Amino acid sequence: MARAGLGREWDCLFANDFDPKKAATYSANWGDDDLFVGDVATVSTRQLPGQADLAWASFPCQDLSLAGDYVGLNGTRSGTFWPFWKLMRSLMAKGRGPKVIVLENVYGAITSNGGKDFQAIASAFSGANYTFGAMVLDARLWVPQSRPRLFFIGIRDDISIPPELCGEISSDWHPKSLVAAAGGMSQKAKNRWVWWNLPVPKKRRQGFIDIIEKKPTGCDWHTKRETKYLISLMAPRNFQKLQDAIEMTKAKKTCMVGGVYRRTRNGQQRAEIRFDNIAGCLRTPSGGSSRQTIMLVEKGAVRSRLLSPREAARLMGLQDSYLLPERYNEAYHVCGDGVVVPVVRHLAENIIEPILESADTISLVAAE
Repeated sequence: MARAGLGREWDCLFANDFDPKKAATYSANWGDDDLFVGDVATVSTRQLPGQADLAWASFPCQDLSLAGDYVGLNGTRSGTFWPFWKLMRSLMAKGRGPKVIVLENVYGAITSNGGKDFQAIASAFSGANYTFGAMVLDARLWVPQSRPRLFFIGIRDDISIPPELCGEISSDWHPKSLVAAAGGMSQKAKNRWVWWNLPVPKKRRQGFIDIIEKKPTGCDWHTKRETKYLISLMAPRNFQKLQDAIEMTKAKKTCMVGGVYRRTRNGQQRAEIRFDNIAGCLRTPSGGSSRQTIMLVEKGAVRSRLLSPREAARLMGLQDSYLLPERYNEAYHVCGDGVVVPVVRHLAENIIEPILESADTISLVAAE
């Protein structure tokens, strides 16, 4: 999805994922000439051709270890971030360090492990002499899905940054938790920190209801009994939301869609629903608990089912031509574990590409 967001003007030199299902989806859409399927810890610089303008990496926040001034290659770390960073440092040592490095993670990475994870990333960038900054972008500005994500953008020290891209703290992109985390960085990291100046996109026109398939693919509507049971799991507050939607669609002869999650509250399973025309954050399925259910209320009538794979893809900003796995859980996993396409495009168009265009040469090549 990072590749889809960068667009056709970019060439991919190298792509990597250890998940065979996601790799198969990548191959189906982009081919596998540049793809290596396996642990990033096993990747060597010999596998990486040329010199990339951009290296893009997404990884689980639990993979981070304790913060430290990670400026060498001798430490042994678990997870995916440190092996990835070791690979970047190896490229730097050979004079092939990417001009731009982007790291994407969940919002919780700002405060996880008491802020040490955030400090670890900051130390990695500053130790490599990259100027860097971070932002929180919520996908709801581009697609009807609540999905806040943390993005670090680091720039190699020999690449000049246009002054208009450096700004001040903005409530649009820099929540209080991020400001506090930046304040807790080492002095060395603070000296290389920048508050990125990013424009706010135009108001989104598409709502959750607009991406719903009339004839869903990959899933079936629940039986009346299943829908009734789901409603029975609602606490009074959520049940009232449903009743309000029923009355509203009756009166206006229209339809509404609500996203439903099953959660355990005080030891009891509950169904929680939202009718703000925005889907809840897509997550990778784990035993079925994280799969999002929808309730379609049309002229007072209520139906329910799982969110379809194509609807999940649309919530990630993918075109309907994007090929998905045939199995439901695999398709949902590919979508829930991805990055929203128009978010990538916004960062590329307004920060990454202007920086590269200001440099002496630009070839728009990337590694993911």
